[in-house]
This record gives sequence, C-alpha cells and structure tokens, in this order.
Amino acid sequence: MPWVLAGVLAWAGVATAQTREGVEVGGNSAFTNLVSADTVERFAAQQYAQMLQQAAAKNALAPNDNAQVKRLRAIAARIIPFAAEWNPRAKSWKWEINLIGSKQINAFCMPGGKIAFYSGILQTLKLTDDEVAMVMGHEIAHALREHARERMGKNAATGIGASLISQVFGLGQLGQTVTNYGAQLLTLQFSREDESESDLVGMEIAARAGFDPRAGVTLWQKMGANNGSGPPQWLSTHPSGTSRIAEIEANLPRVMPLYERARGKAR
Repeated sequence: MPWVLAGVLAWAGVATAQTREGVEVGGNSAFTNLVSADTVERFAAQQYAQMLQQAAAKNALAPNDNAQVKRLRAIAARIIPFAAEWNPRAKSWKWEINLIGSKQINAFCMPGGKIAFYSGILQTLKLTDDEVAMVMGHEIAHALREHARERMGKNAATGIGASLISQVFGLGQLGQTVTNYGAQLLTLQFSREDESESDLVGMEIAARAGFDPRAGVTLWQKMGANNGSGPPQWLSTHPSGTSRIAEIEANLPRVMPLYERARGKAR
C-alpha cells in the first residue's frame, strides 16, 4: 500500500538524519561492567598524584609557567569540551595536564582525565600543535572508551572464574578486585583494537576542536622515522605505523568536514 511505503521512506529519512557524523567504533566492551568506574578513577587519581610527586622530587615536573605546559593546556582546553559525547562521565572529571622531563617518547591519559606528556615526545619528534592534538586526542580516547577499565575487567574475570562472574555480573562487587590490578594503570598494555579505536576517536575529537586530522598521518610518519622499521605487526600489541596511517587516511572523509566546520567558526 502507498501509505505503508511512504511511512517506511519517512522512517528511513529520520534514521538517516539521525546518523551521527564522525567515526564509528561501536559500543564500549561489556567487560567494563565488571569493575567500578568510580573505583578505577579514584585509583588513577592516586597514582597520578604519586607520579607527579616523584617527578617533582627529581626536578622533572615542569612548572605551570613553562611554555610547553601552557601550550599543552591550551590544546587540551580546546579538545576536552568534545569529550563528553563519547563518555558522559567526562563532564565531571577533574582534568589535569602536566609535562614531565624525560627522553621517553610517550604520553598518556589515565582514567578520569589525568594527562601527562613526556618532554621527549615534543622535542624528539618536533610536534606541531596539530600533531600534539592527535597524540592528546588518542590518549584521551583511551580514557573515554575506558580501555583500562576493560582490561582490568578482563583480568578480574580471569582471576575469579566464570562461575562467580555469572553470579555477580553487573552488580559492582567485582569492582573491589580493582585494587588487585591497580598497579597496572601506569604500565597497562592495550590491544591492537584499543589502539586503532583510540586513533579514530582521538582524531575525531581533535578535528571537532579545529585541529587538522591529517596530522595523524604526519605524526605516524615521524614515529616511523624515529623507530626505524620496528617489529612486524604480528609481533606487537600495537598496529604497525603503516596500518595506522592507512586506517587514518580511510577515515579522513568522516572527520574532515568536522575540522572544516570548526575552522570556519574560528575565523
């Protein structure tokens, strides 16, 4: 009947209109339900504070008036407003951004929005603001997608056995086991899927903040040049640089309009 067809077309039009712009990575893992978000974030805050104290004791914590600290915090101030779309908890996080003097080419964002950059990644790779935003967006995405909480949930599941999981799944009791795995927060290894997901989510939120997502390509080109050929992809928990670049390039059409729109508003 014609009215049926019209109804279907109207429904399809609404569904199309409601399709979100940006990347698609699916929902968060069910394993995040096995540990309490509050507990993980509280533990992360404690470990972050301890790390800052240790860095300060070694005169490795950059002061608030440091030019690079100001730069990092200015970039974060543009990106953070777009975080809550991926995780509503981000609205209440007490975000912190600090710089630690170290030759390490590294940065991270712990659960609850605790960000740290090592001076080595800025100095060795000579990152542009857009490339810093890609790194920061990637690390923030790990926190938004709760990859640490997921990994700890998987560890807890392995430790307590399937029978107990079936009894308490979703009730929060397993959150108590987070203390058994909390020491891993600073050294937690994410899966290839987690890394790829964070590349895309991070690229999107940085693009929404007006940072050029094409910088993800130049970032990984610099990483590749610094690391040499690196280990084969199948021997690493991280995707290879060439794989990351290919996936970033494949998703650029999804995020370039967001970037262009943000740049248009900024003019």
